[in-house]
Amino acid sequence: MQLPEPTSDALAASHALQQRIVDEIRHPDHDGWISFAHYMELALYAPGLGYYSGGAKKLGKDGDFTTAPEITPLFGAALARIGAELMAQSSPQMLEFGAGSGRLAFDILTELAAQNVPLEQYAIVELSGELRARQQELLRGFPQVVWLDRLPAAFSGVVLGNEVLDAMPVQLVVKRADGWREVGVALAPGPDGERFVFRDSRDQADGSAQPELQAQIRAQIPDPDALPDGYLTELHAVGCGFMRTLAQMLTAGSGKPGGSGKGGVALLFDYGFPAHEYYLAQRAQGTLMCHYRHHAHADPFYLPGLQDITAHVDFSAMAQAALDGGLELLGYSGQAAFLIAAGIGELLLRTSPDDAQRYLPQANAVQKLLSPAEMGELFKVLVVGRDVSLPEQFGRGDRSHRLQPVALYI
Repeated sequence: MQLPEPTSDALAASHALQQRIVDEIRHPDHDGWISFAHYMELALYAPGLGYYSGGAKKLGKDGDFTTAPEITPLFGAALARIGAELMAQSSPQMLEFGAGSGRLAFDILTELAAQNVPLEQYAIVELSGELRARQQELLRGFPQVVWLDRLPAAFSGVVLGNEVLDAMPVQLVVKRADGWREVGVALAPGPDGERFVFRDSRDQADGSAQPELQAQIRAQIPDPDALPDGYLTELHAVGCGFMRTLAQMLTAGSGKPGGSGKGGVALLFDYGFPAHEYYLAQRAQGTLMCHYRHHAHADPFYLPGLQDITAHVDFSAMAQAALDGGLELLGYSGQAAFLIAAGIGELLLRTSPDDAQRYLPQANAVQKLLSPAEMGELFKVLVVGRDVSLPEQFGRGDRSHRLQPVALYI
């Protein structure tokens, strides 16, 4: 791979993290093997060294990738419009999980203030110290903003998560001739010393996955027996656990017994598929992808701590976890349909098309968010909640029926 060279400080930090992972693999309890989910957790979140917990700049032209809020403030303005309608049904509070540079919060807060929409609190749950510092600098003019270290026990209002689920650790599983196995990380000799390699788990006498993992495979993958030998894919236990925690939080803040009397809703933007599109036979190597300095590649062992590691989201599994936790599936659509229903087109027309110098850059940015060839179809929006409903215009682009088998519970 021809990737940009890291600085000496960044390389030293990556080497320190690699040693931390090596020590974990060699720990007597792990017997020379750790799950890929554990490796991914360390690579992204190891204190002071992981990609999100370390100090490397991640977003924007000098970072590793660009998200929708970085492309245009109209993304946040559109979410402010729908957020205002949803807060009117619940509480004047918003909570963002993983707020990146803080740009989305800034644009939402700016739009809500311009429209005189009351907002008591905008809470941010941020695991990255570097990103939290950037957010605090950008949002210092908004006294409603507070930072939390974890999700609160109860919440009523609007929860936002933009590209959060794809950064949660995933398990890897592979179908062999004798059954499914979990794929993890081990050590092997290399030209410059030991290196990380993929290796199947052999916890069971026959080499197959443990019973609880087998049950998860059956619950998440439609017809796993029909997939070809050698088929590699991801399981999303951490993401499902997050959705169940989210459900507990919104249920505790709802009007149900023991709740606050108010509703709550979560809007989750990410790239991914429903289960019947995710686990296609032709997607035989899964969806794992890495991002380093605006280069995408598939090697999760390259410079741990300096690159993002992601997997596409199984939206059927996420929705089912929310339903199991007591929430309602309120909507599922492509990003383009959702943003159009939220009024991004009207927001764009605040700038006159006759003013080409100002209008054309904004129109090009919106086109990137809406185009099927860009982010409009790759990114989806999952909406779950309790005692809240989406405005009628969002029903026209709804695809909740595609989230089989969860559609059976609607």
